[in-house]
Amino acid sequence: MNRQQGHTRNGPERPYDIVLFGATGFVGRLTAEYLAAHAPAGCRWAVAGRNEAKLERLRERLTAIDPGCARLPLITADASDPESMRELAESTQVVATTVGPYVWYGEPLVAACAEAGTDYADLTGEEEFVDTVFVRHDARARETGARLVHACGFDSVPHDLGAYFTVQQLPEDVPLRVDGFVSGGGMFSGGTFASAVTIMGRQREALRAARERRLHEPRLVGRRARAPLGAPRFSRETGTWALPMPTLDPRIVARSAAGLKRYGPDFQYRHYASVRTLQVALAAPVALGALAALAQVPPAREWLMSRYEPGRGPGAEQRERSWFRVRFVGEGGGRRVFTEVSGGDPGYGETAKMLAESALSLALDDLPPTAGQVTTAVAMGDALLRRLRDAGIVFRVAHTR
Repeated sequence: MNRQQGHTRNGPERPYDIVLFGATGFVGRLTAEYLAAHAPAGCRWAVAGRNEAKLERLRERLTAIDPGCARLPLITADASDPESMRELAESTQVVATTVGPYVWYGEPLVAACAEAGTDYADLTGEEEFVDTVFVRHDARARETGARLVHACGFDSVPHDLGAYFTVQQLPEDVPLRVDGFVSGGGMFSGGTFASAVTIMGRQREALRAARERRLHEPRLVGRRARAPLGAPRFSRETGTWALPMPTLDPRIVARSAAGLKRYGPDFQYRHYASVRTLQVALAAPVALGALAALAQVPPAREWLMSRYEPGRGPGAEQRERSWFRVRFVGEGGGRRVFTEVSGGDPGYGETAKMLAESALSLALDDLPPTAGQVTTAVAMGDALLRRLRDAGIVFRVAHTR
């Protein structure tokens, strides 16, 4: 069941159902193209960004996909201008944003959405940003009814909804354990690289934000939801070497478990990169450690970020060859289940699809009554899972015991 067109929970009808901010960036363009091809008739959407000329060129490109886009509204807005962020948030039911690194550019838009009661979706993988948003804006968003949904791309939809799907195959009201094993192949864009280097270079700030969040976040009563860092090991379940991944993804899964009783009284999730050879398993931590060390030194960090220009990314042929697969092993109540989430180009094509479908779900689907900072599983759950399966992302049960 869809929401009535134009209806908002917090006031009169707004001009738009969805505004895509950062639409002229690399992932933004892909997301706009996906919306042009798949937004249903009657969905009122617009694109927003800093540069009007680039927005006009984008509209021409979208009109080739859907002639109706010749009338697509263009909104000029700048993340550094709080007033333009306020006007943007007040114009729509949902804002989807690709403008990162979010720790630098994201908070004014989140603040505006929290104040206006506007649903918000982004692509961040930045723990510091997510924790800062919780501390500063979760309470106001709960008051206004805004849903602040982070990590609506490859970070962290396949892992969050994959764990959610796995839990649905297991018994209820028993302790559950789920391990996720990530593999894939693909290229990255300048914007993604800039975000990754920013994360590596701000570890002290991230730890400080995490500590502050713990002071504000309510504790679970009578239940546990954990995402401990696993140890490197050979996984017999997948036949690969498993390397712990200290990313945002396992924390998102644990927050979904905290928010949904279906995950049981005691839930644990561990998150791994899945690699085939021992040589790669030994070399990968060394390479990442060296990159992280360089990211701590400002001149080296600037040099690293200059290597990849934001706004550019892999071409269509490279994206066509890219893929991802996340295998899950879940157990509890005497049952063991093996599930899998898989798709194409993880960083760009599928990420654009995930963000666009998240925005469409928030704007149009009949969803649980949630507010504040929530995960994709808590905010959209089954509705988003259905959308992504219909869009070609595979969620399947591989084996049960």
